[in-house]
Amino acid sequence: MPYDYSVASDTALRRSVLVVDDEAMVREVVCAYLEREGFTTSEAIDGKTAMEMVAESEPHLIILDVMLPKLDGYSVLAELRKRTQVPVILLTARADEVDRVLGLELGADDYVVKPFSPRELAARVRSVLRRASTPEHEVPRIEFEGLMIDGGTREVLVDSELVEMPPMEFDLLMFLASAPRQVFSRAQILAEVWGSSAEWQDPSTVTVHVRRLRQKIEIDADDPKRILTVWGRGYRFEP
Repeated sequence: MPYDYSVASDTALRRSVLVVDDEAMVREVVCAYLEREGFTTSEAIDGKTAMEMVAESEPHLIILDVMLPKLDGYSVLAELRKRTQVPVILLTARADEVDRVLGLELGADDYVVKPFSPRELAARVRSVLRRASTPEHEVPRIEFEGLMIDGGTREVLVDSELVEMPPMEFDLLMFLASAPRQVFSRAQILAEVWGSSAEWQDPSTVTVHVRRLRQKIEIDADDPKRILTVWGRGYRFEP
């Protein structure tokens, strides 16, 4: 059945994507597919060039290959997270869990394993961008002692200090905090937070994001008081 490109039009409108890959064919295919869906694209052949382009004009999203010359994708991601929370989707030829976990821990919003379907990648781009630009009137402001989550500005304050969070981390925190004390399995969290891309995700993705959240909102990430593990069942938020 032909794909209905109008589904993506609202998300794609005026959205720019930087595609970073040293393989010309990959850049050509990805850019062509995204442009058919209404995105504007730019290309970088290595990590150093990508950093220079982001400094000059930050895109709405970056598709970043891990194996890059001059500056590998993990290093680029680590540097990006020191400066910006622009959404990043990693491209990797490695399907091992340790490689996926490393990328997520460094702050990636999603990952795609090569070889990949351009349609799948485009779906993930739309999903990540949609989460990053949820309209203010659709999400609440949640406040607990020492923790404020503002769905409109997508800001998190811990003891009145602003905590930077990539879109996926914010969405996970908002989801859990919106239903305090309710236990969610990793499968439920994937379905609710990752949405249409959940079928491509490994459950360990949730574990990694929970770990990163704890490092940011807990006094002691090894002894969490807000995001608790319910052994054998999943996670719950304790207000």
